[in-house]
Amino acid sequence: MKIVMLGAPGAGKGTQAEKLASKYGLPHVSTGDIFRKNIKEGTELGKEAKGYMDAGALVPDELTVRLLLDRVSNDDCDLGYILDGFPRTIPQAEALDRELAKLEEKIDFAINVEVPDDNIIERMSGRRACLKCGATYHLQYIPPKKEGICDECGSELVIRDDDKPETVKNRLATYHEQTQPLVDYYKKQGVYHEVDGTKDVDSVFDSIRDILE
Repeated sequence: MKIVMLGAPGAGKGTQAEKLASKYGLPHVSTGDIFRKNIKEGTELGKEAKGYMDAGALVPDELTVRLLLDRVSNDDCDLGYILDGFPRTIPQAEALDRELAKLEEKIDFAINVEVPDDNIIERMSGRRACLKCGATYHLQYIPPKKEGICDECGSELVIRDDDKPETVKNRLATYHEQTQPLVDYYKKQGVYHEVDGTKDVDSVFDSIRDILE
């Protein structure tokens, strides 16, 4: 069972990918993790990727797909895997499909955790972080006991740059431009499914489980 998780930044697709990985015993494959591991271990692919990243350039799709296929060739992926953060664009999806076709394999499910932009901006701009101990809070869902102060170590809480409304809006604009077209791409393949990501985490998970089973 090969699953692609789709969804805007802050939609909660990573959380759902982790829950699915745990439930079905499938590896949760994140391209960010793959990059970090290969760079840390100094592999040939890692060195190639690092060259682009050090230059401030995007890692080309073809190299990203090679890194991904190298990862999913491991024994733990024999029964399938959950892709999180890839593909992000149509060329990436096409490159992935071409390589999978050579192995006589294909993506079985593309699941989109759909959340309206306004909800995402509200969700992410409510996040607060403690830079000292790493604890995270949300003004609405997990508020600190004392406003602006970390429960764990008493340090001041901050809003990370990534969570500021203007940053979130920019990230969403990029997402809609580059990644939203994947919805149509996977619809044409007959593997696309959508779940309501505005519900609580467990309800969203139940919806995905119904699709897979």
